[in-house]
Amino acid sequence: MQRRACVPGVAALLAAVLAGCTGSSDDGGPSDNSNPGTAGSASPAAQPGRYATLPEPCGVVDPATLGELLPGIGEMADETRREKAYGGEATLTYDTDRKVGCRWKVESAEATNHLLVDFERVVSYDNAVSDDAQAEELFATRRSAAELPEPVVTTTGSPSPSTSASPSTSASPSASSSTGPSADAGSSPPSSASPSVAPTDLQPRLLEDLGDEAFLDDELDSAGSTARQRTVTVAFRTSNVMVTVEYAEQPMTVGAVPDSKEMQDRARKLAAELAESLGG
Repeated sequence: MQRRACVPGVAALLAAVLAGCTGSSDDGGPSDNSNPGTAGSASPAAQPGRYATLPEPCGVVDPATLGELLPGIGEMADETRREKAYGGEATLTYDTDRKVGCRWKVESAEATNHLLVDFERVVSYDNAVSDDAQAEELFATRRSAAELPEPVVTTTGSPSPSTSASPSTSASPSASSSTGPSADAGSSPPSSASPSVAPTDLQPRLLEDLGDEAFLDDELDSAGSTARQRTVTVAFRTSNVMVTVEYAEQPMTVGAVPDSKEMQDRARKLAAELAESLGG
């Protein structure tokens, strides 16, 4: 029987095809386990702030609190004027999702009082910076602008009893330390020591236990012969919301000076109520 001849060309072609189908990772191509989609994935965006909305500013202050801050508001004979005074006046804003505020002004026989409550919600547009971090930076700028004295931390409770920070009074000479007998019986009794500068617990300062951070500022204008207006500002931050309480009083009596401790206590009480309403 005649045998069939082998065709070496066909065998070589088959071997080449098989070799091409079993490529190795050494040839520079991607391996079967490679996943190009995971390479260079973006880092997660910074967390948003706690607050996405703001309260209605003219309705956030309790009427009883307004009565304490604005003496005379409850004694207005005209009911329409009284209701308008309690209702306050919203401040001008172009984005109520980001910033809202309300003002009150009441005149009484003793003084004219002003109150401002302001809320600002901070939003960061940088994916690498959270809303809280952005608010913290802005609040630090505001605190620096207040030019507070060397930081003295105190709690938000009422300051320890002390005399008013009225610069119109000065320390009585009889308050100086002496060891001899007291002055002549006929002399006038010594007045309480009232320093010409505010005691430490009434000076502008940082506050503790109010939001995430807070400070208080106290300014008295230098209006010579007229009644002097005092303005107390309490500002605090809770997460990505910054709150400002600005409370001012100008007495009707020429030369009179508003009591620093009383005004600070009132402003701090309101700030604490606002922080509680925010849940902070």
